[in-house]
Amino acid sequence: MCTGKCSKCIGITLFPLAACAIVSNVLLYFPNGRVLQLSEITDLVWFFHGILGAGILVILPAFMMLGAGGAGCCANRCGRPWAGVESSMLLSVVLAVLGFAGGVYCAVISSLGLIGGPLCDTGDGEYLYPFRNNTLEDNYLFNQTTWSICKEPENIILWNIVLFSILLAIGVIEAILCFIQVISGLTGLICGSCMRKRK
Repeated sequence: MCTGKCSKCIGITLFPLAACAIVSNVLLYFPNGRVLQLSEITDLVWFFHGILGAGILVILPAFMMLGAGGAGCCANRCGRPWAGVESSMLLSVVLAVLGFAGGVYCAVISSLGLIGGPLCDTGDGEYLYPFRNNTLEDNYLFNQTTWSICKEPENIILWNIVLFSILLAIGVIEAILCFIQVISGLTGLICGSCMRKRK
């Protein structure tokens, strides 16, 4: 597959992934569809790993990948005008590194969110992290009977597990795709030329 076609394919794939990441991150602010006070929302949600990491930091290179893909040929290392900006394979590589960092950031925060568990009311009206000090062997993820410790918000544990898992998967996929784009873009820089199609 030519580097241009590869860039375009990756760019198109990244858009729905970034949109899903943003939506999933926003949903984490509303456990079980409820509006909570800011102090009752799990702290890791405020790292904006889905909105910023797997969202904005991935949408930017996705746009550039579509531009670098151009007509789907390798002859685009010097760039060509697209959507009002000078699109180039070099810039797509730089932004792909940014997208890779965003995907990794999302995956890391999501992993921490899954391991540490949610902030919840254990029945005495005080919100705390009942699973945060557990070892990996005693982690709540592998012991569903411990989920009943969280009384409010309702279904908060399942809510967090599903959304953090989605964000983890999206972050990993985005990081892989952006890494592929870095390799593909560098290949395009080496094999490409500055020749442009004549009308």
